[in-house]
Amino acid sequence: MRRGMFITFEGIDGSGKSSQAQLLTDTLKTLGHDTLRTREPGGSQGAEEIRRLLVEGDPDRWSAMTEILLFTAARRDHLEKTIKPGLAAGKIVVSDRFADSTRVYQGAARADLRDVVDQLHALMIGREPDLTFIIDMDPAAALTRGLARQSGEDRFEELGLEFQEKLRTGFLALAKDFPDRCHVINGARDMDVIAAGIAQITSDYLK
Repeated sequence: MRRGMFITFEGIDGSGKSSQAQLLTDTLKTLGHDTLRTREPGGSQGAEEIRRLLVEGDPDRWSAMTEILLFTAARRDHLEKTIKPGLAAGKIVVSDRFADSTRVYQGAARADLRDVVDQLHALMIGREPDLTFIIDMDPAAALTRGLARQSGEDRFEELGLEFQEKLRTGFLALAKDFPDRCHVINGARDMDVIAAGIAQITSDYLK
């Protein structure tokens, strides 16, 4: 049985990463790969319940430290119930966000807690993606797009433009921390052009 592969998409709110995660999933399935798309926070029943606590409500509902604990709890359930079984079955697991988001959101943009995030990750998760696409986009444009969705999950968007700018800086720095797996993708281009580039990088990795 072919070993599984774990691909993640990261980026600021409204960058288009969710759409690109879906497009890559569709492309891989068309090519005959057994592919599973998932998301964070969420991706399993328990994690989806925690998701509502994290993405809805007042922006100041939780401290950054509490958010780290909630995200880690959701990620652990996601890992146990969805990611590990998928990889064990030889699937390509495509996740909209994973631990890198916590490293940036709570570890850099919300508070300077990167060491705490990394320690908890090593203790409770212990898994990195094989391949990560960071969709980079102008924070002002991405914020406008994100708020226009009116999804009811706008807690982080409501922290404002300055927060989104910190996120972008954090994600670009993260790409330098993990150069072997992270690819920064220009998200300001046509969606199909972006998708084609991502599909090519993934294809090269699968060879």
